[in-house]
Amino acid sequence: VPVDGSHWLSMQEVVDSLGQKGHEVVVVAPEVTMRIKPSKNFVMKMYSVPYTQEEMEKEFQAFFHFSFEQGSFLERFVKAYQGIKRITDFGVSSCGHLLQNKELIRYLEESKF
Repeated sequence: VPVDGSHWLSMQEVVDSLGQKGHEVVVVAPEVTMRIKPSKNFVMKMYSVPYTQEEMEKEFQAFFHFSFEQGSFLERFVKAYQGIKRITDFGVSSCGHLLQNKELIRYLEESKF
């Protein structure tokens, strides 16, 4: 169950390699992601989340944009904190929706995931 971003970038090569060597690999991911995409080397099991691709991309762009803004240390710190909190909220929401997805959880339990 990868987390989008650097966690997935670190895992993707290993997951692809395992799939190429004949291992059955299942990746569980939210339907809205930045970098986790289907591959012929693994099976994707996706679940719905309460936000859109556009909403997530907008928050990430706003977070990176503020890095170039001027202001006092305190102003920049508060903006960074608020941006990180909003981005973290996507992950928390995603985890909650994964755990509430009874069909997917049943599949994972039955397949000894």
